[in-house]
Amino acid sequence: MNRGQPAGFPGPLRLSLRRVAAAGAGAGLLIAAGLVWFATPPAAEHQLAPTDAIVVLTGGSERLHSGVALMREGKGHALLISGVGRGVGLDELLRIAGGAPAWLTCCVAIDYEAENTEDNAEETARWMRSGGYRSLRLVTAWYHMPRSRLEFARAMPGIEIVPHPVFPPGVKERYWWAWRGTAALLVVEYVKYLAVLFRPLIEPSQPSRDEPVEAAVQP
Repeated sequence: MNRGQPAGFPGPLRLSLRRVAAAGAGAGLLIAAGLVWFATPPAAEHQLAPTDAIVVLTGGSERLHSGVALMREGKGHALLISGVGRGVGLDELLRIAGGAPAWLTCCVAIDYEAENTEDNAEETARWMRSGGYRSLRLVTAWYHMPRSRLEFARAMPGIEIVPHPVFPPGVKERYWWAWRGTAALLVVEYVKYLAVLFRPLIEPSQPSRDEPVEAAVQP
């Protein structure tokens, strides 16, 4: 070993390790900044123009309540509730939503097939095609909206998607990092969002399935 060469790793290896460490630190900062962006609640939706359809992704009574309220306000002509458990009928869903006018039952479809957000998008795409709809309001929790919009945009290119975020009271919007449950929820949802975002890079594209959505429509 040369007298001028310090002990430890050889010079080229030390330089490579420093580059790897710098790249890792940069990636970590980028991911952290992304989490801060992701955990910032969006503004409420105030678009006045109606859409052809309203789509509610199950996961809380607030979502159902918002979907029914939008129909009452004339913000859509048809309502799809996606991801409903088998055996749950329209009457039960409307009860959870806080009740609905009798005329609404003619315009509600129930999707029993979807088991995750990707399924929600695929089933909704079939329903939209079958009804000839070209625009929809997407109702889901605000922290679930980025991933949902991404899945829906991929399943329905050319369809106008208006996000209508719902703000569950149990998810803390201010100082979220100080609340263990909220922090865990947002971190997990952020990781899922990144997985969906980068999925096309690691998975071959799959053609959309064309079977009709299994929906229950009340007369």
